[in-house]
Amino acid sequence: MQEALLITLLQVGIIALVFRPLESLAPAERWENRRLTRIDQLYTLLMLFGLFPLFSYLILAPFGQWLGVAADANVEPSFNIKHWVPYLERHPLLLLVVYYLLYDFVYYWMHRLQHLIPWWWALHSMHHSQRQMSCWTNDRGSYLDGVLQSFILAGVGVLMGVDIEDFAWLTLASELVQNFSHTNVRFGFGPLLDKLLVDPKFHRLHHMVLDPARPLLHNCNFGQVLPVWDIVFGTALYGEPPRPTGVSDPVVDADNGRGLIAMQWYTLKRFWGAVRRPSGWRPGDVSFDAHDYAPISTATPAAAASVAPPVTPDAAR
Repeated sequence: MQEALLITLLQVGIIALVFRPLESLAPAERWENRRLTRIDQLYTLLMLFGLFPLFSYLILAPFGQWLGVAADANVEPSFNIKHWVPYLERHPLLLLVVYYLLYDFVYYWMHRLQHLIPWWWALHSMHHSQRQMSCWTNDRGSYLDGVLQSFILAGVGVLMGVDIEDFAWLTLASELVQNFSHTNVRFGFGPLLDKLLVDPKFHRLHHMVLDPARPLLHNCNFGQVLPVWDIVFGTALYGEPPRPTGVSDPVVDADNGRGLIAMQWYTLKRFWGAVRRPSGWRPGDVSFDAHDYAPISTATPAAAASVAPPVTPDAAR
């Protein structure tokens, strides 16, 4: 636990002392004040010191031992990648590379499902509601969504047979890239490195407000750390200028006027309005009815009438 606490303190320190100053030096957008970012700072501290991914791994590890994918004091693992490919056990660095490729691949498809399945979007949409996306925004999200994500990603670690210490450091590296990719800066890694790592310019386009003239443009750039999956599966978008972030659905955009508890509560109301209806399981972009939170396909006239663009921050000067 001491190591986990040190990792968390290191991450918070890098966010506050490196990424935050960069937002003042080269912002993608200039804001008169940073009021909307304050709630994200609270989310970051609660999420990181709650250590969702790490605790999920610790909870899942006993099940891994029972299934024979993780070792304990008495049983040698028989159902993980090191058992299937003994070569990897003798080359731990290569094992970590293979593990992270699988981890990031699973994240990519999980993230696409978060946008595609209406009940999951009901949870994930709170993350996208932020109009002032900053270095603190990565951990803004529904706690139910956080639990689902953590168990899925920690499950990958268990199946791979990765040691808990390695899992913790890989999580830190992954989280730091995500913290940086949400940072409000107008620069990226350049035309070569931006094909190898997700940077702020790439991820900002994922958070763009829906453009009625190009309604599918925002369905892009789902990668967590590696943009290769977006490139391979045709969802990568490069070369667009910076765009305002947030959502066009006023029901979701209302999160910006709420505190942490209210945000969680209204996100659960959207989730319940979607998960109990067939339309909540039907893939596609949706908005939510303001009264009963039923998902409404954005392709329908009713949805088009109910969606109004949110107030967006001033563009960078």
